[in-house]
Amino acid sequence: MNTARAELGALRLEELRFDNRYGRLPQDFHTRLSPTPLPEPYLVAFNPAAAELIGLAHSEAARSEFAEIFCGNRLLPGFDPLAAVYAGHQFGVFVPQLGDGRAILLGEASGALGRWDLQLKGSGRTPYSRMGDGRAVLRSCIREYLASEAMHALGIPSTRALAIVGSDQPVIRESVESAAVLTRVAPSHVRFGTFELFASRGQQEHVRTLADYVIDQHYPQLREARAPHLALLREVIARTARLVAQWQAVGFCHGVMNTDNMSILGLTIDYGPYGFMEGYNWAHVCNHSDDGGRYAYNMQPRIAHWNLYCLAEALLSLMEMEDAEAALHEYEPEFEQGYLRLMRAKLGLASEQAGDAALLQDTLKLLHDSRADYTTFFRRLGDFSSAPHADNAPLAELFAQSASYGAWAGRYRLRLALEASVDAGRKSRMNRVNPKYVLRNYLAETAIRKAADERDYGGIERLMQVLQRPYDEHARMQAYAEPAPPWASALSVSCSS
Repeated sequence: MNTARAELGALRLEELRFDNRYGRLPQDFHTRLSPTPLPEPYLVAFNPAAAELIGLAHSEAARSEFAEIFCGNRLLPGFDPLAAVYAGHQFGVFVPQLGDGRAILLGEASGALGRWDLQLKGSGRTPYSRMGDGRAVLRSCIREYLASEAMHALGIPSTRALAIVGSDQPVIRESVESAAVLTRVAPSHVRFGTFELFASRGQQEHVRTLADYVIDQHYPQLREARAPHLALLREVIARTARLVAQWQAVGFCHGVMNTDNMSILGLTIDYGPYGFMEGYNWAHVCNHSDDGGRYAYNMQPRIAHWNLYCLAEALLSLMEMEDAEAALHEYEPEFEQGYLRLMRAKLGLASEQAGDAALLQDTLKLLHDSRADYTTFFRRLGDFSSAPHADNAPLAELFAQSASYGAWAGRYRLRLALEASVDAGRKSRMNRVNPKYVLRNYLAETAIRKAADERDYGGIERLMQVLQRPYDEHARMQAYAEPAPPWASALSVSCSS
């Protein structure tokens, strides 16, 4: 590979070089197969920021070969396509074998910013498809394309998205939709469920092989630890705690926190029925399929902890149970400290005070009782005037029916005075951590309808431009910051999303 050209993002498709370290693991870990051809593919969306990760020139997306390659119809030299196998706890019930039922890993591309798995989602049936057709639909690809990049721009660890390739091939879900393939980019797609698979089969040698692979490829600093496998567990616990703290702080609901949807690197993966909080409800369930509310917003920290117990159990052949249990006890303080630190920043508090946790809980209760828009509240809070008689009308109008707002505002004003907060400096800090724009479901739905009904993909690109800079004001883009219109109340997302 021409390293200089790669670093400049100037590589042509034929100049990309691939490896597949995961493919060198024993054959029990995966099945090699080629993607199923997609008829008459065409490019729907291309993300230059993701292309830069692997050094690919932006102009390559205009070539006809691009769509052929990134739907799986044409394999570049060095591609080593495979589908990975794993297990997982789905809605709390252990399923002994799952796997990439509609995804195929092409291999790893190296760029100036590291090595990146390129995975095609929606590329056809695999041995792990069960009753599925192995296809993704345009709707779900657009949702993941937008969400993964929105999360990255918010500073939340996530898989990335390079492109969407569409086709007129019909796919049956709740209705007939059109097929599409998403190219997902990530340092690794290893999941908690990958370890669970081999542990459940009693293949402890594979558990060790996989743990050593993850350490050597992704956590090499842990190799020098006294107990590297225990150090791996502790690192995953810490990363997961920090990840979920970030989810909670931004108001993100994943929707399907099964153990096979949990990344060993602490990334947000497998975007399905996700949602960003609008009217604040701490028991909000974003997944229409989740009848019991197992993955409700307020359950996410607890479920992540439960999932880590499943991972620890799968790793027990590599460590003492007492050590694993001690590591799991580190999750709660890691999460709580991280979450409180993030929320202090969202509240504009520059120092730590004893009553901050109580103030935060009262803030969230005020939002919950009023169903005030979560993102709008924190963005407007940056404009809060600490002057004694300021009415702060734009903020107060979010609580027009609440008698509690006045008391809360007085308490917040006193807390700002306690650290001699200066309004201008506080606003500047708060606008760097409180986004003006998040991916509201109705925004995604509007872009999806335009794409599906009119083949108008401009809405995807305009929305992406806003989401990639969520803290900026974006002149003439105010509409993207507005709460959902009445028609959006009928929207629902499920596991098929």
